[in-house]
Amino acid sequence: MSGGSLAADARAELAALAPVRRCDRLAEISALFHTAGTVHLRGRGELAFHLDLAESPVARRAFAVLRDLRIGSAIRTYRRTSFDRASRTQLHVEGAQHAIDVLTEAGVLGRDGLPLDRPPGRVVARACCRAAYLRGAFLGAGSLSGPRSPHLEVRTPLHAGAALVRSVASAAGIRMRVIDRESHSAAYAKGWEAIEAYLSVAGATATVLGLEERALVAGLRADANRLANADHANLVRQSRSAQAQLDAVRRLRDEGTLEHLAPTLQAAAALRLRHPSLSLRELAARADPAATKATMAGRLARLVELSEAARKPRAQAG
Repeated sequence: MSGGSLAADARAELAALAPVRRCDRLAEISALFHTAGTVHLRGRGELAFHLDLAESPVARRAFAVLRDLRIGSAIRTYRRTSFDRASRTQLHVEGAQHAIDVLTEAGVLGRDGLPLDRPPGRVVARACCRAAYLRGAFLGAGSLSGPRSPHLEVRTPLHAGAALVRSVASAAGIRMRVIDRESHSAAYAKGWEAIEAYLSVAGATATVLGLEERALVAGLRADANRLANADHANLVRQSRSAQAQLDAVRRLRDEGTLEHLAPTLQAAAALRLRHPSLSLRELAARADPAATKATMAGRLARLVELSEAARKPRAQAG
């Protein structure tokens, strides 16, 4: 599954969760505006607010939360002019006094009416509010990739916003780092343990179960591949060893040396000639009397040694 569909699945699940407490609604809206929002100053000091979101379910979720806070908004869609031409959804909020008051309470605006780089600590003071903030941050600007190189990231326009996501995650026992790029900053987590912890706290339990299932399947597939590769390597070694034994027995036979060897060596040579592809264990079981695998390996190795020893004088003479 691609990173885009992983993130979309997680956002769809999170968007279906409805915050119950007012403090959770404020924390979620705060995170949405700090990751995906802009504030526009119009003439005569009037304000307007936009949320630019990736998917319609997230826009509908933001619309519903704003409505619960008695803030009206309008949903609009547009297509980006960049190379991917992806569809985006915007929420437009007029700067009525009630909207300004609520967004000030949510830490989107300061008491002076200016945008804040990050909300004050009171917005994320409670565990439920921290979970809501992490949920809103991922809904607003979260990405998720895997399974080979798992990576969860929340982008923010400014370093302060990413640092707050990291701080909120840390309070929930989740290890994240912050990186500053040319156009934005980001709080990110690598490794399934941290990623699943973030999604669990945010409320995406079904996504976490899906990730665990994919990780388990990937692990089983990797184990199967390792076993298959090991079996293949063993077969190659066994085939090469059997061929060397056959070559040795045939040389000893052709030179008339084989008939002068010990009966046990003659019997081992005869078994290898009759059964070129059998394993050492299988040859040992066919010996009369039956021998161990180690004993059979020793006898065949001795035949190879004798064959090599017989070849050296001829090579030197040549």
